[in-house]
Amino acid sequence: MSQGRPLLAALARILSGLSIRWVGCRPEVRQRVYYANHTSHLDFLVLWSALPREVRAFTRPVAAKDYWEVGRTRRYLAAGLFNAILVQRGNISVEGRARQLDLLLEALGDRYSLIMFPEGTRGTGSEIAPFKSGIYHLSLRKPDLELVPVYMHNLGRILPKGECIPVPMLSRIDFGAPIRVLDGEPKETFLGRAREALGSLKCACLS
Repeated sequence: MSQGRPLLAALARILSGLSIRWVGCRPEVRQRVYYANHTSHLDFLVLWSALPREVRAFTRPVAAKDYWEVGRTRRYLAAGLFNAILVQRGNISVEGRARQLDLLLEALGDRYSLIMFPEGTRGTGSEIAPFKSGIYHLSLRKPDLELVPVYMHNLGRILPKGECIPVPMLSRIDFGAPIRVLDGEPKETFLGRAREALGSLKCACLS
């Protein structure tokens, strides 16, 4: 199943007209969470394709179960090609959130990295929505885990919400400086700081 990954990664980069900038860190085979803004169903595919092959091999996307379990093609892509971790969106119980956190920790293990979209759902791209608390609780359980902000420019125009056929045009991905949860840092303070780190990459493009 992994044989199709290099071809799919190359196709995603070509289709999205992708350019890549590592402005705050370098690509490394080390355990990280790459967290990004979310405007398109192409997001995790294009972000995953932007990573070097040796990094992609140990990076798993976290994706919405309600979308990626619908239909044979989506299920094959999520499970067969990307080894994705599928999670529930929306209002779930405290017990359900705890199970999902355990699932993410198990998926990380001692060697894997994750791709996450802490806004929780796709936005318009005009602004970054407030973050859900998952990356905070994950960081509390693994405080040495690097969180790398990744701003994805223009993906929402390539595959807008409600569309199924991509429109080829140029896009860019900026990888920023890693952050970590600070000792004793409150949840809202951390989530605000993580969101600000992501927003600074958007602002850098506009300046």
